[in-house]
Amino acid sequence: MTAVAKTMLQWLGRWVVLAACVALWQEWADHHHSPYFPPPSAIVADMYHMWFSAPASHLWLTAAATGNILPSLSRIGIGLGIAIAIGLPLGLAIGRSPGLSGYLEPLLHYGRSIPPVTLLVVFIALFKLGDEMEIAYITFGAVWPILVNTIDGARSVDPLQIETARVFHLSGWERVTKLIVPASLPKFFAGLRIGVALALVLMVIGELFGSSNGIGYQMNNASGNFDLTDLWSGIVLLGILGYLLNAIVLGLEHYVLAWHRGARRRAS
Repeated sequence: MTAVAKTMLQWLGRWVVLAACVALWQEWADHHHSPYFPPPSAIVADMYHMWFSAPASHLWLTAAATGNILPSLSRIGIGLGIAIAIGLPLGLAIGRSPGLSGYLEPLLHYGRSIPPVTLLVVFIALFKLGDEMEIAYITFGAVWPILVNTIDGARSVDPLQIETARVFHLSGWERVTKLIVPASLPKFFAGLRIGVALALVLMVIGELFGSSNGIGYQMNNASGNFDLTDLWSGIVLLGILGYLLNAIVLGLEHYVLAWHRGARRRAS
């Protein structure tokens, strides 16, 4: 069996398992009629009418979708962008500087050990309610895995490669761009995947308590109105968004690190 065929079978197997779980949920809900666990068919219908039933001229997005889903995605995007802009260069600098690492590492480990959920009130006090608070909150939570993994990646550069670069008189900038950054990227992407998951969680938490729009805000309204189908629609949508965001990061990683996989295959 070829590698492509094995990959296709694995992919098909995953979706068969998911379909079986949804079918079991539907069967259970049809028999028990629990108000707390509506059937998947009702949830999908609710999602369609609430978010995706607009005309094609509006890309099928209703006013509720553009007023809640898009703001949530923009907060995640901006927060992650700031986290990457901070975590990547700072991680490279700390990872390659023993002195800087010695001074800052205790502070870094202390900061990343604080659960971001416990600091929500602090961020509300600092930034007040609104987009700035939510973006800062997402940035704070997402930056730690990116920073720590980048530090680890920068430290893992083979000393022999560094010496070889010096022998060939590569400048400091060339060593950073052609050796240190490429060697750090696998760990950076591992941290980015964790950061994306955290950003999604913190986005919901921030919107539950301090927003006038967004997926979390809509879920909070649904909970207050005891509309559990709407609440489950938000939960399912968050799961789909988490899956898609992770797939985007994996696709980007697959493209950027193509050289890395080739080097590993040649080494093995």
